Amino acid sequence: MSEITSIQSPARRQTQTSIGEPITRTDGVLKVTGTATYAADNHPANLLHAVMAVSTIAAGRVTHLDVDATKAHPGVVDVMTPDHRPELAKDPDERDDPFMFRLDLLQNDRVRYPGQPIAVVIAETLEAATEGAALLAPQYEAETPRIGLNAGEAFVPDGVGPGEPAEAGVGDIEAGLARATRRIDAVYETAPQYHNPMEPHAIVAAWNGDRLTLDTPSQAMAIARGRVAGLFGIDAENVHIRSPFLGGAFGCKGMILSPQALGIMAARMTGRPVKLVVRREQMFGPLGHRAPTRQTLALGLDDEAHLTGLSHHVRTASSVFDDFFEPAAGVSHTLYASPAIHTAHDAVRLNTGTPLFMRAPGEATGSLALESAIDEAAAACDMDPLAFRLANYAEVEPISGKHFSSKRLRDCYAQAAERFGWAKRSRAPRSMRDDNGLLVGWGVGTATFPVVMFQGHARAVIRADGSGLVETGAHDMGQGAWTALAQIGADSLGLELGHTTFRAGSSDLPDAGVAGGSGHTATAGNAIHNAGRDAIDKLAELAINDQASLLFGAERRDIVARGGRLVLSDSEARSDSYRDILGRAGLAEIEGRGTGSPDQTAQERFAMHAHGAVFAEVKVDPDLGQIRVTRLVGAFAAGRVINPRMVESQFFGGMIWGISFALHEQATIDRRSGRVMNADLAEYHIPVNADVPSIEAISVPEQDRHINALGVKGVGEIGITGTGGAIANAIWHATGVRPRRFPIGIDDILAGEDGGA
Repeated sequence: MSEITSIQSPARRQTQTSIGEPITRTDGVLKVTGTATYAADNHPANLLHAVMAVSTIAAGRVTHLDVDATKAHPGVVDVMTPDHRPELAKDPDERDDPFMFRLDLLQNDRVRYPGQPIAVVIAETLEAATEGAALLAPQYEAETPRIGLNAGEAFVPDGVGPGEPAEAGVGDIEAGLARATRRIDAVYETAPQYHNPMEPHAIVAAWNGDRLTLDTPSQAMAIARGRVAGLFGIDAENVHIRSPFLGGAFGCKGMILSPQALGIMAARMTGRPVKLVVRREQMFGPLGHRAPTRQTLALGLDDEAHLTGLSHHVRTASSVFDDFFEPAAGVSHTLYASPAIHTAHDAVRLNTGTPLFMRAPGEATGSLALESAIDEAAAACDMDPLAFRLANYAEVEPISGKHFSSKRLRDCYAQAAERFGWAKRSRAPRSMRDDNGLLVGWGVGTATFPVVMFQGHARAVIRADGSGLVETGAHDMGQGAWTALAQIGADSLGLELGHTTFRAGSSDLPDAGVAGGSGHTATAGNAIHNAGRDAIDKLAELAINDQASLLFGAERRDIVARGGRLVLSDSEARSDSYRDILGRAGLAEIEGRGTGSPDQTAQERFAMHAHGAVFAEVKVDPDLGQIRVTRLVGAFAAGRVINPRMVESQFFGGMIWGISFALHEQATIDRRSGRVMNADLAEYHIPVNADVPSIEAISVPEQDRHINALGVKGVGEIGITGTGGAIANAIWHATGVRPRRFPIGIDDILAGEDGGA
């Protein structure tokens, strides 16, 4: 169990509440001093090291492994292969729900994708295991792999994303497009992207009979416990997962994946604790990625520049053995008013690892195409891109007709545009240059992300000394959950941060739900809020019924909790301290329990989304085609802000990923072998400091009483959804070239009129 005692920031104002205050990270000192314990930092006694050997072909079978040579290597303890491995209680290819993926656990000699685990070498040292894996010298019977979106025959999947319909619509799309006086038809392609958090997947597994202790990064410990229990035929209560810190996740640590299960198998086979840490190049295989897309959009426009129809078709891909389909067209359901909308997905199967949830799955890829097409439509109507978006502003959700639970997108447009200086933008492309002769372009993109909540639980305790304790099995991927959830916990108990201890990061605490979908603060935070309220209710009952209390006989609704005291709201003189109430009752503590879960009735009535607007400035060398993003300004309305410092950090992170999406990030596939050719962080390009310009993020205040008790939406993913499109549109404004492939390269710019509209 991990514990952080929340300490008041010296810069913090003395207020009655810590919610809304920019508290610095309570776990910051642990991280910068290197004392935060990540999974691979654990070294139990008698530890063995495991290293995966992975396939270098994309399809076929393994015909030979030199196991004898490996076992003869000094320090090697055992080699796990399809012919020599522990039996599993459940077929790894069985899948029961959208958060369970088929695993590669050495079931047979078949190879389904490059980077697939084909053996595991277990040794006394990491060096011996690594050398032993190299000695396996696998031989293959290779088959021709399926590569690229033109491979094989496309099919319509049963569902996309976590079970959404592959096709949806409203109105008559053919009639809507037919009555248009202008029409935009365009195809946009996005490249595959691979999960590369700073901390790769790692596991330290130790068996004690049928009890299993795991140190592994997890975004969803309860789901992970259930998966492990099913695979190994033990009770979920016998699985203890410790995951106090995650070095990034973005979706790839939301479930147990093959390398982690292999580490558990190795520990069972040897009877000793085993550590398995995935090497960086092995991240480009069994650990998920964002699938490529080819998106075909058709927009119909009338003489007043209003949409008459919006068609969004997506071709994507999954693996040859499992199902996950990027739901990229879903973003077109909600942003722009049109009487006719039609979205559809189809897919091909490739010899690749199964795609997975990756930051803003669907919205990131889909918004890049949609925002580019909307910009093309604005140009076709000879309108300012922002004015065009406002002319097609959706007052209700177009696909469903529901009213929004709250929507301050107009304010986001206005505030970001003013801060950016959008009014000074000239209309024509290639009309702006800086003092060095570089082409300057300004673009805008709309940001959106749905409000997501899971079900989570929490425990809150008021102690006899007047201090508080809050417990929930929460996950901190680096987004600041330790801090924000501690703030909610302190406020729920009416205590200062310094008087509240926050415990999280362990599966033996109440299940906090999933740290994903930008829903963790809403889920775990509301559970904590309700647990604290439950504890205060019980404490108030003690005081109300205690003749020695100044609150005796008061109504519960008239009592508020603050500063470690219960106070009668209309009479400050009538109050009682937590310490005195519990002391007179002879109690060491009083406990509250709480649950955070979505309001199904509200979800049926309202469309729930966070919104934002991002404005981008780029500079392009007119001779070389080199692109630099020089300014980003974003404004976001995402409900109640728990900690402005953490929220700003999340907006920045999303916007930086938007830069990556537009200009840098792609997996380059060898079309002969199917292998990822840039499976490292030297050639798999992501933005570095020199690529990140001046960034400003504005939080637009927004109150939403329908989404949950705290009014929290989510901020982790919305920043990516508007930024990539804004950059692409700025590049068009700078160059007159309309980018339709992402990431955008120098060759796209130098192609001139042949490279775009």
